[in-house]
Amino acid sequence: MFGLFEKYMNANGASPKIKVVTIPGQGGNKGAKVAVKEKADGCSLFAIHQSAIISHLAKRVNFNYTAFETVAHLTVTPSILSGSPKVPYSSYDGMLKHLKANPGKVKVGAALGATSHFIWLIFGEKTGTSFSFVPVQGGTGKRKQLLMNNTFSLAEMNEAAAAKQLKSGLMKPFAIAAVKRSPAFPNVPTLREKGVDLVYALNRGIVAPKGTPKDKIAHWAAAFGKPLKDPAFVKQIAAKGTGLQYMGPDAYKKWFAAQTALFTRVHNSIRK
Repeated sequence: MFGLFEKYMNANGASPKIKVVTIPGQGGNKGAKVAVKEKADGCSLFAIHQSAIISHLAKRVNFNYTAFETVAHLTVTPSILSGSPKVPYSSYDGMLKHLKANPGKVKVGAALGATSHFIWLIFGEKTGTSFSFVPVQGGTGKRKQLLMNNTFSLAEMNEAAAAKQLKSGLMKPFAIAAVKRSPAFPNVPTLREKGVDLVYALNRGIVAPKGTPKDKIAHWAAAFGKPLKDPAFVKQIAAKGTGLQYMGPDAYKKWFAAQTALFTRVHNSIRK
């Protein structure tokens, strides 16, 4: 995803040029541990999402978003509550009815303590439903494979990772946790349409090491905002199943604080 930003920005005069460096491992935490120690000189940036909050709550890292300076919120990839092709229902209403009739019994695949887990915890809290969680390691790709094979009945998916499978019947999409329906799935209702006030997505953005000068933060906030104003770039990102939503440094910091409060409350509730 950020490779598209890199290509666009460098082709349109980014100064200095940016270079995306992928550091795989530990669910993104390996890269976070490197980024938090980088020099605060405006030449190091870090791509981040809600896993930074959850990893801190789970004590996988000893820092959270406050260890960085927020630069800009950029993309939104809404979650889709999805089912195995073999579940005996084909609609959100059917799914909810089945969940209520089988409290704590329906198998849900998730990376425990990750965003794919927390959406079901929040959904369960709002709907009075409960599940039997099946731990899945290996990211969305592994979860997608196991859902198609009916290893479990339900899982969180998104358009960017599973549009082909969701459209072809290899998985069943029941509801999208977005403000409005996706053009790619016009017949899939939002959770709000079904009476559940839940908007949930993977929200990606950019942060910088703590102490990065404000003028450097402002420079990069403006630079990352430019692609979002180009209809061609917006279309390119949309084709990947992702939306764009810009927030500058202050708004992004407030957003992170609100998300942290939400995830902390849910995390504390499952520890009781």
